[in-house]
Amino acid sequence: MKIQEFNVGPRFIFGEDAISELSNLSIKKAYIVCDPYMAKSGMIHHVLDHLDQGAVETKIFSGVVPNPTVESISKSISEIRAFKPDTIIALGGGSALDSSKAIILTYTSLEKVSKPTLIAIPTTSGSGSEITSFAVISDLLTEEKYALVDDSLVPDIAILDTVFTMTVPPAVTADSGMDVLTHCLEAYVADGASDFSDACAEKAIVLAWENLPLAYKDGNNKVAREKMHNASSLAGISFNNAGLGICHSLSHAIGAFFHSPHGRINTVLLPYVIAFNSSLSHPTVTPTGSRYAKIASMLQFDFQNEKEGVEKLISGIKQLSAQFGIKGTLDDLGIDKSDFIKHIPEMAERALADACTPANPRKVTKSDLESIYYSLARSI
Repeated sequence: MKIQEFNVGPRFIFGEDAISELSNLSIKKAYIVCDPYMAKSGMIHHVLDHLDQGAVETKIFSGVVPNPTVESISKSISEIRAFKPDTIIALGGGSALDSSKAIILTYTSLEKVSKPTLIAIPTTSGSGSEITSFAVISDLLTEEKYALVDDSLVPDIAILDTVFTMTVPPAVTADSGMDVLTHCLEAYVADGASDFSDACAEKAIVLAWENLPLAYKDGNNKVAREKMHNASSLAGISFNNAGLGICHSLSHAIGAFFHSPHGRINTVLLPYVIAFNSSLSHPTVTPTGSRYAKIASMLQFDFQNEKEGVEKLISGIKQLSAQFGIKGTLDDLGIDKSDFIKHIPEMAERALADACTPANPRKVTKSDLESIYYSLARSI
């Protein structure tokens, strides 16, 4: 057995009114990174009110954009270099958290200073970025997405408070929640999977499978929102240690060209990736297929053999996503079929070079990735 490591990541603060713990932390100057909505809606005051109690000096950067870009990150650098914070607070979904990580990496590199304390406060339940060493940044000029991977990107503290998720719209709840499931399923079969990462993935799968439909149907369901927040972080712990796979690689390439929501792209791709990784067209079930069948059993699907178990899992995922109005076609992503097909060779090339690809349980070629894209293009 090879030598492995397992890291949990940040200190977690969670539960009702967890955000109040901000006033008990040792912070002097806080640079808050969020999107315009957080600032204009007043949601940011849940953070500012508790920082004010500790007389913390604050500066707000509210220029975060969906699928954060090199350009948006650059706008914050002169500000943070002048402000010199001891703490950076990332308030928002995956885009705010990824932006904060990129800002820290750039700032510490330019200024040659110690990393400020990074506090992650997720406002959606999906990216798992509050506990990972990953960030994804887009370059609009080259239409490429870059995966940043560095241990320094792991937040020091993660605060999980459902006060920030209660108003998340149903579509975003669904997209981010399906991203949680994708994280779990990829980590569970990834090359770096272990008993430790499996435990986190298994718990997160059950939590998400049971609670995502509830949170989607009733956004005010506090218990479902809390369980999805927990599932997201558990999934993050799992894939931060085990790795991901080609579902994310394929998704990153699509997102770079067409800018569709990341979680929704994963939802549409996931059945194709499971079928590919399991080698469903082969007469015998692969070890990866056996792993997927184990998940099907855990979710209490009824099947006679492992191959049928994989098929039931795929069918179950399609049925779950259908509850959220996701049919599993390019129409879900708002992408024109002919335009998509035109970009397949370049997308496959980028997916092959993606940082998530090496951990995939089945080794892939560019032709394999093109085939998955073409299968999606043929879906109706």
